[in-house]
Amino acid sequence: MTNELNLDREAHDRMTTSTRRAAAQKTRANTIVRPTDHATPLELSNITIHYGGGKNGAEAVNVVDDFNMTLHAGEMHCVAGRSGSGKTSILTVGAGLTLPTSGRVFWEGDSLETMGDDEIADRRRALIGYVDQGGALIDGMSALENVLLPAVPDGEVEQRRDMAKDLLDLVGLGRRMRHRPAQLSGGERQRVAIARALILGTRVLVVDEPTASLDRASANRIISILKDTTSDGIAVLVASHDHELVRQSDTLTELI
Repeated sequence: MTNELNLDREAHDRMTTSTRRAAAQKTRANTIVRPTDHATPLELSNITIHYGGGKNGAEAVNVVDDFNMTLHAGEMHCVAGRSGSGKTSILTVGAGLTLPTSGRVFWEGDSLETMGDDEIADRRRALIGYVDQGGALIDGMSALENVLLPAVPDGEVEQRRDMAKDLLDLVGLGRRMRHRPAQLSGGERQRVAIARALILGTRVLVVDEPTASLDRASANRIISILKDTTSDGIAVLVASHDHELVRQSDTLTELI
């Protein structure tokens, strides 16, 4: 009886894995390569961020105090506020690029406090795509090569090539994939950076001021892409003071 039960479980596990894999392959433009593992992929609890202070005698600057946020799959949360209000600091803490002075960061329910540096780096690659302000690209590489760059350390460039082309199609740059950054507009470079951030099957897209310095038409294109991304179940955390982006976000935190 036990053996039969184990066989049934194994069959169920194989069927579940097959079903999940099929579901992932059907995702639009393959922007998710596996299903969402957790309904709240990112949570920030009582986050405080100070700069300065310590032994050198400099006065500590309180940038963020007691910040809380729960980001659900398929949701876009905007952190809005003036320059210097701490928007970028919150994004880098959420992405695990810097540590808060106090408070806890949870990725898919797991606290970063329990992880070493290597585990954080590995989990970040699997979970989070980060796009800094301006979406910096490598000048000597084409748009397609830039998108494929995160796949280099794992030796998966060829396996991800079709997905990279799909992503460039998704952001409207399929015909410009051979162009280098100098041949692209600011808005186009930002779109390439977003495609690059999605190439590893990102479940949380973190984007800093994606529409800054763009004309209204280009900014609206970026906003549309971010909204389309949430339709694929990806959570988006964005920092912006763009009124249109704020308006189209699902949830909002305004920093003073």
